Amino acid sequence: MEYRKEIDGLRALAVLPVIFFHAGFDIFSGGFVGVDIFFVISGYLITTIIINEMSSNNFSLINFYERRARRILPALFFVMLLSIPFAWFWLTPSDLEGFGKSLIAVSTFSSNILFWRESGYFGAVSELKPLLHTWSLAVEEQYYIIFPLFLMLLWKAKLKLILLSLFFIFLLSLTLAHWSSFNYPIASFYLLPTRGWELLIGVFIAFYLKDNKFFKSSKLNESLSLFGFGLIVYSIFYFNESTPFPSLYALIPTLGTGILILTAVPNTLMNRFLGLSPIVGVGLISYSAYLWHQPILAFARHRFFDETPKLMTLLLILGSFILAYVSWRWVEKPFRNKKITTRKTIFIFSFAGIIFFSLVGGIFINLNGAPERVNFSTELQQSFERPSVENCFDFSFDEINLDNFQEREWGCFLGEKKESIDYIFFGDSHSLSLKDRISSIAKERRINVFYAGLSSCLPFQGIYMELRGNCNLLNKMILTIAKRDNVKGLVLSAKWALYLSGDYSGSEGILISENRDGPFLNENRSSAFTNTFHKTIKEFNNLKIPLHIISQPPLQYRTAESSYFKVAKNFGNIKDFSVKKKDFERLESFSHKLFAHNSDKITYHHILELFCNDNYCEFGNEKYSYYYDDDHLSILGSHKLNLLLEQIFENNS
Repeated sequence: MEYRKEIDGLRALAVLPVIFFHAGFDIFSGGFVGVDIFFVISGYLITTIIINEMSSNNFSLINFYERRARRILPALFFVMLLSIPFAWFWLTPSDLEGFGKSLIAVSTFSSNILFWRESGYFGAVSELKPLLHTWSLAVEEQYYIIFPLFLMLLWKAKLKLILLSLFFIFLLSLTLAHWSSFNYPIASFYLLPTRGWELLIGVFIAFYLKDNKFFKSSKLNESLSLFGFGLIVYSIFYFNESTPFPSLYALIPTLGTGILILTAVPNTLMNRFLGLSPIVGVGLISYSAYLWHQPILAFARHRFFDETPKLMTLLLILGSFILAYVSWRWVEKPFRNKKITTRKTIFIFSFAGIIFFSLVGGIFINLNGAPERVNFSTELQQSFERPSVENCFDFSFDEINLDNFQEREWGCFLGEKKESIDYIFFGDSHSLSLKDRISSIAKERRINVFYAGLSSCLPFQGIYMELRGNCNLLNKMILTIAKRDNVKGLVLSAKWALYLSGDYSGSEGILISENRDGPFLNENRSSAFTNTFHKTIKEFNNLKIPLHIISQPPLQYRTAESSYFKVAKNFGNIKDFSVKKKDFERLESFSHKLFAHNSDKITYHHILELFCNDNYCEFGNEKYSYYYDDDHLSILGSHKLNLLLEQIFENNS
């Protein structure tokens, strides 16, 4: 295969936005499309090699997998190996256990499946995972297993049949990707069936160029290559984390990449640009740079403050490229050289690496993250406990007849067991943190509190959630019970910011709408929140049922366990890792102003001062934690609301 230096330049165009995106530079809001560029390039290069060898009856599956092993595994194993000691010293027990799972998943080419099951790609939790970026390698590795076998099976058939089959798969994959990006966005982002069409764009280009030359018209090549470059640039700077991906939007960077491969030929401006020595140099080490940047950034976030200064971030990026050159020069190149590393050596090395990293990962898991690395007191360890779910929370239900249903089927009773219900307590996962406290108070006061909760469900009448279709129904059921039993009060607890702005980076949050079919858009959040809040007030004021709303506890920068781990490692003190009061006040400002402004119609309980001093909202004290993660109160933390909850639930005797 003839070497095209502009392809290496295109690799540089792919890796740089990804790195700056993961580093948190807002201008590269769509930098994640660099992965999509890589997919198209990979589809083109791999297919070109395969079909050229098949055409000359020289294709060997063993040779193919040998080349893939030489290309992928040595640098990958090198990065994984050097990551292990940093993981051991800097990761919390739960994070180290998760790192162990990722070691096994990377070794078995299934990390995309692991990260799909664990969380999304965007947000604070994901950016702390050192091997998160290997999901894209897993997608390619899975593709490498399937695609050569597919071509071998159909190779003797007519070319038209091969291309028609591939085009059918392309359309099926693209359709699935678009649909699932709105319905199952995390699975759509990570899995091969919804990413395969991107690789197939490169496949089609390889088939075209096998029997056809590049376009002869210099003007056509010039204009199309600039257009393709423009599509990529547009994606990098105008896409963001709220862009459904890999939906039809992903056609913009992938088609742009395909157009560049086809038209960035000699004598075009884009060929000269992509062929510049510094850009080609970055492209040559792009694979190692991609491997290094995520562990370096993730471990830095674990070791230092979450708000890493931009200068330090730039130094970390520079360090990524220095290490990338080292691993390219002394790891990648020697292993790719058949005179230095024989086939037998590369296969032994590959199997040994897979076994070694799987064993290390298994050890970390079996040790439960080795909590003995930091000697937490029994009281502190117990303070991370969360309330039991029982049948009160995240129960399964679909359609229920609102005229005839049993509360016990989808909720629970706290306190005194009797026919009538005195109070209703309702909310999302934040409400679960208060369940045990309310249960104790209800028993003491001999009242019956009906409790129901659902993850990521805004407890307002008439609301629809992007990912929680049954939230609207649950709200209706709460209203039905309140009407039927003429309850003494309704108490709502939720992570209110989740439905408005998400977290401090604005990268998380559940989209909401007043309509079943949306639109679920960021710009609609505040109006949907406000309108359904007023609808809720109206419904319960008409019933003369007092409405209590509890504000959310301060959202911390990271989990309490992680912060205590840092304190124990002498990386700082409790104040250093606690959220700044002004940051949380800014996050909850919309909901706080809205609730406070309507305090003549509701009873608003603002709990900020229970957790905050003038400057910080601490996640705990020296003895125990108020949280079991970064925003949910632990069982002990819920005790800080004792007086408030006692005032809400009046004596029913």
